[in-house]
Amino acid sequence: MPQKEFCPKGYRETPSQGTTSSAVNLRSNGSKEQAFDFSFEAVRENLFRVTFTSPDHPLPPYPNVKKPATNVDNARVSTATKVSHKTIEVGDVKASVDWEHTPVISLSWKDQNKPLHRDLPLRSYVADAAGIANYSEHDRDALHVGLGEKRAPMDLSGRHFLLSATDSFGYDVYNTDPLYKHIPLLIKATAQGCVAIFSTTHGRGSWSVGSEVDGLWGHFKVYRQDYGGLEQYLIVGKTLKDVVRSYAELVDFPLLVPRWAYGYISGGYKYTMVDEPPANEVLMEFADKLREHDIPCSAHQMSSGYSIAEKEPKVRNVFTWNYHRFPKPEEWIAKYHSRGIRLLTNIKPFLLASHPDFQKLVDAGGFFKDPATKEPGYMRLWSAGGATGGDGCHIDFTSAAAFKWWYDGVQSLKRVGIDAMWNDNNEYTLPNDDWKVALDEPTVAEAVQKQSKNDTVGLWGRAIHTELMGKASHDALLHLEPKNRPFVLTRSATPGTMRYAASTWSGDNVTSWEGMKGSNSLSLNTGISLLQCAGHDIGGFEGPQPSPELLLRWIQLGIYSPRFAINCFKTSPGNSSVGDVIEPWMYPEITPLVRDTIKRRYEILPYIYSLGLESHLTASPPQRWVGWGYETDPEVGTKPLKSGEEQYWFGDTILVGGVYEPGVSVGKVYLPRKANTQFDYGYVNINAPYTYFASGQWVEVPSEWKTSIPLLARTGGAIPVGKSVHTRVPGDETAASLAVEELDDYRGVEIFPPRGSSHNNAFSTTWFEDDGISVDATISRYTINYSSTEDRVIVGFSRDEHKGFVPAWKDLDVILHNGDERRVVSDSGKTVEYKGTDKRGRNVYTVKT
Repeated sequence: MPQKEFCPKGYRETPSQGTTSSAVNLRSNGSKEQAFDFSFEAVRENLFRVTFTSPDHPLPPYPNVKKPATNVDNARVSTATKVSHKTIEVGDVKASVDWEHTPVISLSWKDQNKPLHRDLPLRSYVADAAGIANYSEHDRDALHVGLGEKRAPMDLSGRHFLLSATDSFGYDVYNTDPLYKHIPLLIKATAQGCVAIFSTTHGRGSWSVGSEVDGLWGHFKVYRQDYGGLEQYLIVGKTLKDVVRSYAELVDFPLLVPRWAYGYISGGYKYTMVDEPPANEVLMEFADKLREHDIPCSAHQMSSGYSIAEKEPKVRNVFTWNYHRFPKPEEWIAKYHSRGIRLLTNIKPFLLASHPDFQKLVDAGGFFKDPATKEPGYMRLWSAGGATGGDGCHIDFTSAAAFKWWYDGVQSLKRVGIDAMWNDNNEYTLPNDDWKVALDEPTVAEAVQKQSKNDTVGLWGRAIHTELMGKASHDALLHLEPKNRPFVLTRSATPGTMRYAASTWSGDNVTSWEGMKGSNSLSLNTGISLLQCAGHDIGGFEGPQPSPELLLRWIQLGIYSPRFAINCFKTSPGNSSVGDVIEPWMYPEITPLVRDTIKRRYEILPYIYSLGLESHLTASPPQRWVGWGYETDPEVGTKPLKSGEEQYWFGDTILVGGVYEPGVSVGKVYLPRKANTQFDYGYVNINAPYTYFASGQWVEVPSEWKTSIPLLARTGGAIPVGKSVHTRVPGDETAASLAVEELDDYRGVEIFPPRGSSHNNAFSTTWFEDDGISVDATISRYTINYSSTEDRVIVGFSRDEHKGFVPAWKDLDVILHNGDERRVVSDSGKTVEYKGTDKRGRNVYTVKT
């Protein structure tokens, strides 16, 4: 948008109903229409709300969060007011507002003078055409993360990003912006503390994270919002973990994810696009091959080819079936369920003009309205294969008729047996922000009462439709199965979308070594932004087929991420309609290695699923930056580690490295160290040669491509494990689960005691389990404690099942690190039996519980 800045000045305090001592309310000079209102309020001990509005710049009408009730009663609130200045101390945070020229907010710890955050004096809050901008000082040494999903590297410092979303098919992970998500959350992290800046709008904007510098203004960062006034939250915390949890308390904690969604999810556009033999037979053949190759699979993503019309124009029509490809959908779905495989169907929020219900939605006001023509907002849409377009309209989810039509369509798929929805192409890359929205859907009724004058896409925000689409899909599933967790996979997302969609992925990535490497940084910012059950299309969605080495490396890496899916659409100049697929058995020479790697995914599923439950309870992402919890280690603040490209934590036990070039057989990994820790036992190589390493150093780890990527365990950690196959958890009575032959009736735990004595230090790990499917889950907790001497490992184990969930497994296997010949004994006199060595040569003891 053209820059048209106006900086209001001459602020004075104004009385405001309900104002507390922990708030500041100001109004600038000017006429009633030109004057701007500014407010600052301490909402919680470490949460502050800022608004900057005028009659022409109203608050976001449908914010992605509702303002929480002010609760600083238990905090130690003290205020000090001078002329044009107010200081508010809340708990450990000191907040000050100075409005001698423009309002300038400064946040710091009470016992420190250096601010953690400070607005840019004289240019802090400005009107910019129909929108606003907020300038703040930029710390060039700090780490900046968040924004949901932005191009690599992880550190966003010194770069500029659009706050929008688009269908970035075949994007460059290091250069393309925007991608698919709209998450206006930026976190500044330093060893002294962290501050998050979070805007509530669904409208478009941008973040310049120190990419602009000016001789007069110095180094600054600026958030620009294209439409409306500002509603912004500032969150202060000692660590990233603190800030992310407080952010979750504001926007809601991640949803409970069904356990099956953490297994291998297969996919491929080609499978549903085949006419001869018909797609249903091709997909059954795929299921047969999974069984033939002994590869466990929990679900399959059905691409949109099932909805391609049988007759011209042969384009996709959402919520319809191609009965040539799928003559009897209900019977075919039952066959897939009999293999223990669930199905997700691809659904897209637009209708081409040839859709059988197109005119119905036109008549009902289900599409955006073009004020220039008084007609529905037509645009070019993806209609069939790659780069194939047609004219049609996006669904306006603020329309009650359109919302209900979508809701009914989702239920029509669910009634024939489809398990979950795949909300795709929901970025809403509309051509005109002046289009009108209907605003008669009850979900937005409260917002309409506050803002009924402006009904444009621009002010209400394109991304509101991504969020409401998620709600419509979620609510429709929940209504039909009120006791089971609805599973919605979404490509685009807002903070509010994740109240309805349990999972996401990084969209249509490209096959390359660089793409695999850069995807790690996307994962880390995604997790920090509370998009928790997230992952990538393993092997690359678009581009050339991966080499055997690249495919295996990507699978080796991918099993250590929350979501593990192989899905692609490999187009070529001569084939943009059907494309090709990546299959686990496509290279016979590595098929056994691929199978073993996927089976390892299933073996550590108790660990992965526990991380998902932990995220639901505490907001900590399963996949974490290497400095998460190690902020005081100065090495994590160096450029190689701030990039987030080459290593990360998966939970708090597994440190994952990678190999990102062909022909390389050694991985370089940094082993973070906590400061002021009396005993720091370092790490062990999970793979041969099973080396023990001290922390606080860079190490080279042997990583031959047919063996493994670098994987290290934190000494004192633990990894709960189960069977290396698809299993059924008691309590899950859904059709696909009942067809799974193996019961989840085995539990082991891999532990990593230090060599020799642990000096009476006991290490403790708690993991979580439930039935994996219920909406109202009862989560049980299991804790293993252990210490060691020269000849023994002393183990304690406790079960907390008082809330009701009791697993099928009874006893617990304790699995020692390779080469550890010590004897395992109980710390409480429980019977411990030596079971022998497992297939990896590790000593295993059974604790009778």
